[in-house]
Amino acid sequence: MNVRHLFVIARAGLGLFLSLAMSFSAHADEASLRKNLAERLPSLAKIDEISKTPIAGLFEIRINGSDIYYTDADGNYLIQGSLIDLKQKRNLTEERIDKLTAIEFNNLPLKNSFTQVRGNGKRKLAVFADPNCGYCKRFEADLAKIDNVTIYHILFPILGEDSLVKSKNVWCAKDKAKTWNDWMLNGVPPPAIKCDASAVDANVDFGKKNRVTGTPALFFADGSRVPGAIDAKQIEKLLASVK
Repeated sequence: MNVRHLFVIARAGLGLFLSLAMSFSAHADEASLRKNLAERLPSLAKIDEISKTPIAGLFEIRINGSDIYYTDADGNYLIQGSLIDLKQKRNLTEERIDKLTAIEFNNLPLKNSFTQVRGNGKRKLAVFADPNCGYCKRFEADLAKIDNVTIYHILFPILGEDSLVKSKNVWCAKDKAKTWNDWMLNGVPPPAIKCDASAVDANVDFGKKNRVTGTPALFFADGSRVPGAIDAKQIEKLLASVK
């Protein structure tokens, strides 16, 4: 074995050593950060993950699955709010939360929904909505302008007992879609009808487990979600962006 070969082996060994040392240092720093935060803020929930941000010395702290905070390397400060990339005009915090809360479309409670098919119905959109939600009614008016889409309406009564009653009456109606539109768009109350409406209760349970906390909540075919009402132009843009 000549000197050149020994040099190559030595350099490779040094590279491996440095890599392992950096890995050890990163783990040590994370352990120290977890320890400091736990001591300084005992009420903070268990940390799921600590990761770097684009800003040197600023770290993302993730708790409760998708709650995002930021801290310095020593855990002296805790920041709650959005991290904005001004050059790219991107809300990095919002993008991160959207990714964490994404749900595969087929894992939604589609069997407990009723559908409306418009045009060729090729595009898909699922909507969690409460019948007494004013924002939902405004959203439905915009949604009525969208064509070539299959809409999965998921009844999600979270605003009180009357919402639950109305939702179950819609579910038990012979023509669920018409009954829903009559109420949401024209103010015609759904007739009182009795049937097995356990699907509505199952939707509420699903929402609680998957952090659906408000209405309307929109889910697109790529698993992305949008909390809150958006207008027809925004709906169309998001549907068109799904590959």
